[in-house]
Amino acid sequence: MDQWKEPTMRKWWPLVAICAGACMLLVDVTIVNVALPDMARQLHTTFSDLQWVIDLYALVLGALLFLALAKLIALTTGARVFQYQGF
Repeated sequence: MDQWKEPTMRKWWPLVAICAGACMLLVDVTIVNVALPDMARQLHTTFSDLQWVIDLYALVLGALLFLALAKLIALTTGARVFQYQGF
């Protein structure tokens, strides 16, 4: 009976990885938001001038998460997510 459970459970792991990554992204962006007032004070700038930090941080972290998940999918399933597999 366990042999029938394995394929159905295996298909949920990518969703679990994506959800965990999205939660990590949310927590990291929240940490950056909390640190912005201290960063503004130490860098002698205004809070509105540092607003781009949130966007850039979320963009870079999301892109790295996407690449990591694409590599994970390529390693576990053998599917080519990108044409170039150099990373």
